[in-house]
Amino acid sequence: MPAPDINQTARAPVSVAKGANYFRTPRFGLERKVEKAHGRGMDQNANDTQLGPALRRGWRCRCPRCGEGRVLERYLKVRQSCDSCGLDLTPQRADDGPAYLTILVVGHIMALVLHLAYVMFEPSPLVLALSASTVAILIGLFLLPRFKGGLIAFQWAKGMHGFARS
Repeated sequence: MPAPDINQTARAPVSVAKGANYFRTPRFGLERKVEKAHGRGMDQNANDTQLGPALRRGWRCRCPRCGEGRVLERYLKVRQSCDSCGLDLTPQRADDGPAYLTILVVGHIMALVLHLAYVMFEPSPLVLALSASTVAILIGLFLLPRFKGGLIAFQWAKGMHGFARS
């Protein structure tokens, strides 16, 4: 007799936690968490569905609500409000998040670049250090305002830190 398909075997509930059900499959004994949309702790509203577009607008350093106005006044200074739709941007709390994300991403990129450059080209240590430093600085300067815009957009989409849910 062939083994029953795991998707067709009955699953017995093991325990029920707040917002999630845990099931144990009879054949393998694995636990799998199944979340329900209504039990996620946050109310699901219109802003949750706007997370993707808001993050894309934030990556372009645009207003997360309208996508027209600029979020940043200068390189990293956040505007008081959007010029197009009037969204108040003062509740944002980006703080050190964009810098942390930038260091994390640039560090991973540069680790790969340094390894490949050293193995493939075997440059002198001075050339490798100078070129890698230049590339790391340029990537970091490119990513920092984009991560800041994205973090502000994430806070707006989730209604965090005083951003009013519409």
